[in-house]
Amino acid sequence: MPTIDSVIFQRSPEEFLHQAQREPVEITRQGRRAFVLMPADHYDWLRAAAKRRHRTAEAVDVVIDAVERAEMDAGFTPLDALLG
Repeated sequence: MPTIDSVIFQRSPEEFLHQAQREPVEITRQGRRAFVLMPADHYDWLRAAAKRRHRTAEAVDVVIDAVERAEMDAGFTPLDALLG
């Protein structure tokens, strides 16, 4: 993702608006990330994706069966102590 300073953006916003149609553009202010410029439909898609939820009770049988049969790799066994 291209990154530009807000002062540079203010000098030629049209250039970066055009660039943001192809990929998000990060705008910084005093060296810190401040904004991300992107098309509105991309932003709408991100918001919708963040709201999606899946309930376990609504999972299809094949998914429930796969989860029940799943086994943890033996290399992660020491992590059990952290849960206890």
